[in-house]
Amino acid sequence: MANYNKRYYVVWKGRVPGVYDNLDDAMEQVDNFPGAMFKSYDSPQAAAEAYRRSEVREDKKDLGNILLNSSRSNIPASGKPDYFSFPEIDLNGWAVDASCLGNPGRMEYRGVELMSGRELFRVGPFEKSTNNIGEFLAIVHALALMQQTGESHTIYSDSVTGMAWVRNRKIKTQLTREPANEKCFKMMERALSWLNTHHYSTRILKWQTERWGEVPADFGRK
Repeated sequence: MANYNKRYYVVWKGRVPGVYDNLDDAMEQVDNFPGAMFKSYDSPQAAAEAYRRSEVREDKKDLGNILLNSSRSNIPASGKPDYFSFPEIDLNGWAVDASCLGNPGRMEYRGVELMSGRELFRVGPFEKSTNNIGEFLAIVHALALMQQTGESHTIYSDSVTGMAWVRNRKIKTQLTREPANEKCFKMMERALSWLNTHHYSTRILKWQTERWGEVPADFGRK
């Protein structure tokens, strides 16, 4: 019987690049390796084809046509925490987070791959915004990016408020709209429009900070 849960791992940048059918073997190649780049696939054929191409599939379309005038970032991982002692974490997932200096203040948000720590997107900064708005936009950005690329990953966020806004398709903010934050308000409108015109089955889960540590997309500015 076929094992539909088995994964195959392509290492593009690591100690020994190649295709691996065992996660531990793949991690030996990338753990603590500067600029490591790897990804998992659900079939050996897909993994082999990806390795032959010697590249990570990147967005070729402007995500702004869908939502936010931003595509994937090419910024490499700066370090990968050890999450393997927590089997409940989906290591193929994406993590999102926002940072806001002040309330309201200068806000930006980003998303990263859990397994590699690679930054997928980073948007901002935006003036006179809030952290909750950034958390909301980060989740919707991840959802839109997955639909654009045909991928499916669990999304982790440490924001209960951001998750609720996405789930209810409603933003509850007391932020006053003004010229300084007009771009941010337009992005919120586009994000709500996307949620109301697209169907998704992606899991959006709460990152358990008290158990797992800071969310991997954290900006480290606390």
